Amino acid sequence: MENLQDKIKELAVAFFQETVSIRRHFHAHPELSCHEYGTSEFIAQKLSEYGIPFTRNVAKTGIIGLIKGKEGDRVVALRADMDALAIQEENQIPYCSQVPGVMHACGHDVHLASLLGTARILQHLSPFFRGTVKLIFQPSEETYPGGAIQMIEEGVLENPHVDRIIGMHVYPGLDAGKVGMRPGKYMASSDEFYITIRGRGGHAATPDLNIDPIVISAHVILALQQITSRLAPPVLPTVVSVGRVVANGRVNVIPDEVKLEGIIRTFDNRWREQVHEHLTRLATSITESMGGTCHVRIAHGYPFLVNDEELTARVKSYAEILLGKDNVNDLEMRMTSEDFAYFSHALPACLYRLGIRNETKGITSNLHTSTFNVDETCLETGMSLMAWITINELKT
Repeated sequence: MENLQDKIKELAVAFFQETVSIRRHFHAHPELSCHEYGTSEFIAQKLSEYGIPFTRNVAKTGIIGLIKGKEGDRVVALRADMDALAIQEENQIPYCSQVPGVMHACGHDVHLASLLGTARILQHLSPFFRGTVKLIFQPSEETYPGGAIQMIEEGVLENPHVDRIIGMHVYPGLDAGKVGMRPGKYMASSDEFYITIRGRGGHAATPDLNIDPIVISAHVILALQQITSRLAPPVLPTVVSVGRVVANGRVNVIPDEVKLEGIIRTFDNRWREQVHEHLTRLATSITESMGGTCHVRIAHGYPFLVNDEELTARVKSYAEILLGKDNVNDLEMRMTSEDFAYFSHALPACLYRLGIRNETKGITSNLHTSTFNVDETCLETGMSLMAWITINELKT
């Protein structure tokens, strides 16, 4: 396989500039979840140019491509997500977002460009592997219910049946040229909660005549922290955070209601349901004890993401061969979430991280920020490693 390894590297170098151009096109033309029409059209155009057959309009804007090697039954799926975020970009770069208030601040432009580069490499090397590569260009990772579960429900893992799936996500904590991974549980489940606390508003100078929902909400916010500090098993990572408080009063007006919105993150489904119960009980009982009424709605989001132990061990070994052991890092569990998790509960899966950081170039911003950017040399690593992993999983 050594000559094939060299060939993959050569093709990654040869396709690098075009892959950079593709990434910059996606970056300049970001689209929000469920509206990735232009993105989908551009992907279809590129797959057509590469001679790769594909199916469109899966989960609305998703695309499935197929690359066939020699005769064989095994099928490896490769997944990239498509959507951008509602963030106004502040980077001063030639390919800055041209869509006001929308930006690829989570690196999905890199995921798409890398997968197209990988697809092109694999199309060139199809005589060297057996079976089929299924390319999954997935919409709506950033917004519940997520494009992954929708594509699964529409049969993305069948016809042909997928044996294992590989995904990649950019990571500002690693320098470009490096990758990271973790076997087993890696990313948390994600739920959202919406609490409406109703009291009786009025003049702020006559609090005795009111039932103050602001004071009640303050007690509720503090009480919710007991879930993680006193109710959660100490060995089980748990996050309950209030990220939005809407009161809409005035300096001298107490409003009738306050809305609280936040997230729940953990790694155990049974405890996850218990958190929902604790949160509902605490918010309701505190509010009612202070004379108000409370409504709690919890939106069930993505499950926790679990990387298959055996598959991830193989992926790590492939990466060490291609990139060198010094460029392959072990990662800690993360409280962020990813809808790739749905795939990980359906079949053996591995989501690894691609380093994008370059302090010399000033590329250090975190995900979901207005100054997020990547060292584009990561694209060469991204497409070559995914091609190398795939060929090793389907080698003759």
